[in-house]
Amino acid sequence: MSGKEAIVTIAPEASTLPELLGESGYDTFFTGKWHNDRESFLRSFKQANRIFNGGMCAHEAVPLVDDRAAFERGETPEIEPGFSTELFCESMADYLRDRSSDAPFFAWLSLTSPHDPRTPPESFLEPYKAAEIPLPDAFCAEPKFDNGELDIRDERLASKPLQENTLREHLAGYYGMITHQDDQIGRVLKALDESGEAENTVVVYIGDHGLSLGNHGLLGKQNLYEHSTRVPFIMAGPGVPEGRDCSGLNYSYDVFATLLDLAGVDSPAAIESRSLVPQFKDTSSTRDEVVSVYKDCQRMLKTDRWKLIEYRVDGESRTELFDLQTDPAELHDVAADTENQSRLQSLRERLVAWQQSNGDRWMPLDLTQQPQAT
Repeated sequence: MSGKEAIVTIAPEASTLPELLGESGYDTFFTGKWHNDRESFLRSFKQANRIFNGGMCAHEAVPLVDDRAAFERGETPEIEPGFSTELFCESMADYLRDRSSDAPFFAWLSLTSPHDPRTPPESFLEPYKAAEIPLPDAFCAEPKFDNGELDIRDERLASKPLQENTLREHLAGYYGMITHQDDQIGRVLKALDESGEAENTVVVYIGDHGLSLGNHGLLGKQNLYEHSTRVPFIMAGPGVPEGRDCSGLNYSYDVFATLLDLAGVDSPAAIESRSLVPQFKDTSSTRDEVVSVYKDCQRMLKTDRWKLIEYRVDGESRTELFDLQTDPAELHDVAADTENQSRLQSLRERLVAWQQSNGDRWMPLDLTQQPQAT
């Protein structure tokens, strides 16, 4: 599966992070998965190697375009022998070691792992004995209700109800993929050390989504529970305090303004991204809430403690409320509890305010709806 049907076009008037850095004198380099249009790629990166322009594929058979010039010419991708993570990390390591320019650089490594198919090299799968792997805290054999996306690709990776032994095999493969990725990222960081630029480089590790893998009876990412919406976000380098855990609410796209801030480059005026640099010293600068949307069937608003999820499927509505402080695995929906009705109403009003402010077509949310117990 090439994923070509899922490619997103970035509006020409919307500046990308590497584009802005490139205009400020940075060398810009890319290797890996580019899930967007070719034109936005060409204005973003001055150099590139091993480009996969698509969404998904087998890790041992990635259709690659050699470099930026070949991509600009529209050359047909070809399969290069090797595992995707190894090929992309090799390209990044080569770039870091071989670059001769004195200009600052922005280098983006975009991996297809640990996305399924969960097929790590055997040596990385072998340590994970499926029969010994514990099930997730929120494991159940099947979902308690229809969230509007129970028949999408990810949810077809195993038959329902989920069998415990089958899920453990999926978990073993996933852990093997993560371990292999960790090994290869170590290869990249070693090359950065060898380049002599490690002390002068900000390194960011960030994911785009999580996975259910048995939690709440689900397998994929097409839901708004914590296991799917929370992602790794690790930074290190000059200007980033060592060992600091910033636990406030942020969006992944805040990396945009953060890196521009650290680079001393002005952010565009009309952006929603916020620099995290103020949070390095003052945790009070975090957001009061974050909102997530999934198609026209799910909406979520989260504060530092409470999380509201609204569903609308086939004309039927459902509400969930979780206390993340006492129930981080979201095992107990407390939306129907009498003592939570005032809080629930307040959160729903905040979600409506966000919808109105952002022109969300999923309107209006029925504030008179009585929650169902799940």
